[in-house]
Amino acid sequence: MSRSLNAQTHAWLKVFAVSARHLSFTRAAEELHVTTGAVSQQIKQLEERLGFKLFRRRPRQLELTDEGRRLAAVVDEAYQSVGLEVRRLRSGVMSGILRLRSVPSFLAKWLMPRLPRLQARFPDIELQVVAEDSNISLRDGDYDLALDLNDGHYPGLAITPLMDEVIFPVCAPALLRGKPSLSAPEDLAWYPLLHDVTAWRGSHDYAEWEHYLHAIEAPHVNVRRGYTFNRNQLTMEAAISGMGVAIARQTLITGELKSGALIAPFPQRVATGKRYGIVHAQGALDDRRVLAVHDWLVEEARRSAPRLAGTE
Repeated sequence: MSRSLNAQTHAWLKVFAVSARHLSFTRAAEELHVTTGAVSQQIKQLEERLGFKLFRRRPRQLELTDEGRRLAAVVDEAYQSVGLEVRRLRSGVMSGILRLRSVPSFLAKWLMPRLPRLQARFPDIELQVVAEDSNISLRDGDYDLALDLNDGHYPGLAITPLMDEVIFPVCAPALLRGKPSLSAPEDLAWYPLLHDVTAWRGSHDYAEWEHYLHAIEAPHVNVRRGYTFNRNQLTMEAAISGMGVAIARQTLITGELKSGALIAPFPQRVATGKRYGIVHAQGALDDRRVLAVHDWLVEEARRSAPRLAGTE
């Protein structure tokens, strides 16, 4: 970054980079461990310093201006490069076993394709990976890091948020052939429904469908029917095979949508209020190996997370 920028401006740019990534002052405040008001005020001061607006502040939503979008790309790349090099210098050469627990769907669909990159960066760290459903309580001492999907409350443990989860219906294109149209939620009455009974901790068998339809204010649709599975991945496989309409998680479904194996018949996407996060014991990040893997997971999440409109 330019030497002409003073220390205060650098601090504001850091706040801007986090806010632009989340498109939310609230989420930025959580990551930076400050108040939402402090984030908003620092962004305002930065805009005054630069002489142009960075965000459009709409009701309960932030949007980057053209200038903000261009600046965000440069600032984010700069901070990521600096952060990566600092972490590499701090990590040095490390070896040993690290125990990692994850909810099965996130492990299979998000983490597994990325593990070769972790192996390449830290070849002497040996992962012991365990898949556990989110309804099995996290027990301090059973793991070094845990990837979980919940509401972010873990008494006695620390959590680093990774990404919020968003859901929407999907089905195989072939399912629609020769059947009534699937253009509105009430049309679901003509189709079998597929359910993940382990959607999140404490959820019931039909929780995802009921949450989605309630959020979009759909007319009453009987969703307590169809096939149930105890893994999200199994539910998606059933949808791909044409068995029915399922609820997909945006974080885990991009490949199937890109390939055309699944389509999204409705445009509405709904936040569940749950988020993926890294859970660990207080003080666990004092171990350089644990810190290195933790920071790598955060870096990967920032690269992959879709940019969704947030709230201030």
